[in-house]
Amino acid sequence: MKITDVRIKLVGGDSGRSRLRAFCTLIFDNAFVVTDLKILEGDQGYFVAMPSRKITFHCPYCRHKVIVGSNYCSSCGESVSNAEVARMLAGLNPSKQFVDIVHPINTASREYIHNAVVEAYRRELERAALPGYVSNYDDMFAADL
Repeated sequence: MKITDVRIKLVGGDSGRSRLRAFCTLIFDNAFVVTDLKILEGDQGYFVAMPSRKITFHCPYCRHKVIVGSNYCSSCGESVSNAEVARMLAGLNPSKQFVDIVHPINTASREYIHNAVVEAYRRELERAALPGYVSNYDDMFAADL
């Protein structure tokens, strides 16, 4: 699969408080879209984080989903002790609260995505410095409406 489009949405300023620099959407073969990648600035350069979601488990009392790290179920209000959570999530890293939704399965694919995203980010930064800059991130699906 080839990346046929990369859309970048720059966020915030360079205040130093957040490492998040942009959100990204990738389109593969003009047929498959992956949204919500994050471009983070780390100590060793840019890092492309894959889309993720918070890990959940089912409340032992009402069976509704509860986010890992919560003290109480948001549906029934019952206290959810750490021991119960540990039992339900046996085998998972206890400090892990997020799981990737999509991700490359080999180094070559990760590098391909990383290079395409970082290059598009740098181009977007150059465009953003021009007068009258308007991001094209949000008009991706405008033709479909």
